[in-house]
Amino acid sequence: MTTAALFLHVGREEAVSTGRDVARWLLDRGVGVVASADELSLLDVEDCSLDGDGRTVDIVISVGGDGTMLRAARRAVAADAELLGINLGRLGYLAEVEPGAWEAALDTYLAGGHSVTERMLVSTSAFPADRGTGDPVELPPGLNEIVIEKLAMGRTVELSVAIDGQHFTTYHADGIIIATPTGSTAYSLSARGPVVAPSHRALVVTAVSPHSLFDRSLVLEPSSVVEVAVCSDRIAAVAVDGEHQMDLRPGSRVRVTADERPARFVTFGDRNFHQILKAKFGLSER
Repeated sequence: MTTAALFLHVGREEAVSTGRDVARWLLDRGVGVVASADELSLLDVEDCSLDGDGRTVDIVISVGGDGTMLRAARRAVAADAELLGINLGRLGYLAEVEPGAWEAALDTYLAGGHSVTERMLVSTSAFPADRGTGDPVELPPGLNEIVIEKLAMGRTVELSVAIDGQHFTTYHADGIIIATPTGSTAYSLSARGPVVAPSHRALVVTAVSPHSLFDRSLVLEPSSVVEVAVCSDRIAAVAVDGEHQMDLRPGSRVRVTADERPARFVTFGDRNFHQILKAKFGLSER
């Protein structure tokens, strides 16, 4: 039996209501439905089960915006499941299906009429200075980006960047973003990084407000290994897809590589990245 895991934007009634309808629709067609304890209580649908780390799922369905998709992507990658987004936010880059089209989309999915596109993730190992030479702390995979950033307001942090074991440069900046192509339209873009089509594989390294003559992004091979070390006496922090993971004291390092596992997005062939980009930024047809 096919099993679907539901992820909802729990702060939006529209997402909860749509999620409830999706759950009932799936159950009526013999598809098992699982969700977290918080989401189960909001769904209030009989026959939905509690999701768990060891639970086998075939598809993860996100109901919300791109933020909900980022959360759902981790579950999909952990389960080697496909990922489908029902977009209830503003125009999103990640969610495939618009609110009024989810029934037709799920019908097509269950009939096997969909395609799957793979998106690159980033994998991060942190080496906190206060842990000595012990094993690194493995952080969750990132679909959009890893950010090493300052904590103190109004003060930069000194960050040394090495690529494939060779020192590249040291930045005095607000932070360093290491983005995937998918994440190139997120925080990286606001820091003047390049837009990279999400089907590509690359690591995009962008400094945030650097005090440097060199302020351009680097687009690296997906096989590259990027290390960022905290050099100054100021504490930094590392975040994955916008979620704070840990503070980094001086001497701490973070190593970022392309993850071996992809995120597998369900697609139906009717979304064009370039058209989404035009609509997002109001680009003229002329």
